Amino acid sequence: MTQIYGSCLPSDVDSLLQTTTKCVNCDKTEFMWLTTARNQHRLTPSGPLIGSTVFPPSSSVRDLGVFTDQELTMRTHVQRTASRCFATLRQLRSIRRCVPTSFFQSLVSALVLSRLDYCNSLLIDLPSTLLQRIQSVQNAAARLIYNLRRCDHISEALISLCWLRVPERIMFKVAMLTYRALHGTAPPYLASFTCVADMPHRHKLRSASTEQIDVPFFRLSTVGGRAFPVAGAKVWNSLPTDVTSVLLIPPLL
Repeated sequence: MTQIYGSCLPSDVDSLLQTTTKCVNCDKTEFMWLTTARNQHRLTPSGPLIGSTVFPPSSSVRDLGVFTDQELTMRTHVQRTASRCFATLRQLRSIRRCVPTSFFQSLVSALVLSRLDYCNSLLIDLPSTLLQRIQSVQNAAARLIYNLRRCDHISEALISLCWLRVPERIMFKVAMLTYRALHGTAPPYLASFTCVADMPHRHKLRSASTEQIDVPFFRLSTVGGRAFPVAGAKVWNSLPTDVTSVLLIPPLL
């Protein structure tokens, strides 16, 4: 599968379309504009012309199991993930009384939680309404394991299962990726963090004596604030100092 990315100002979209058209063919081609809702009306409604076929822009595309929408809200991915997980839970419900609880918990973890955790770092700083949709899947899974009613409290069940809630699972994934990036065990394109202590113009500040990471400047909180260099730095800086100071010790090989 070949993917082509390009960026331009709204006034230069025609030039970008001409350039990308030369690099693709008609087989299984998808095209999508990535921009904010404010700029959607400034883009051409048609897509690239490949041969004699015009490809209209898609509202969302799937890439490695992740659905990306035009405004990078991840709404489509959340809805598709929740829908598939609920479908799996309905199938598991038919065998709930036939297997031991411990084995059934393993099935739920393998078939449902693994799907919730897949690429969940992309969901960092999403609105609570979207995260609640994913949380409802986790709650339903816990209720199914313990045969709880919908009116029963779910907190004790999650604690008993040792399951972090969805926002905490996302933060854990981002913190883990940040840790790997700091130690050089993550892909090179993720290793873009700068420690405050290593910045010459800030070495006299109080923050220079901590293990904090510099948060890059960004403009759009809805998109730029969720970029990994920004979100990773924020999550890492939110951790207690006694945790980050220990985690920064290189692991033994």
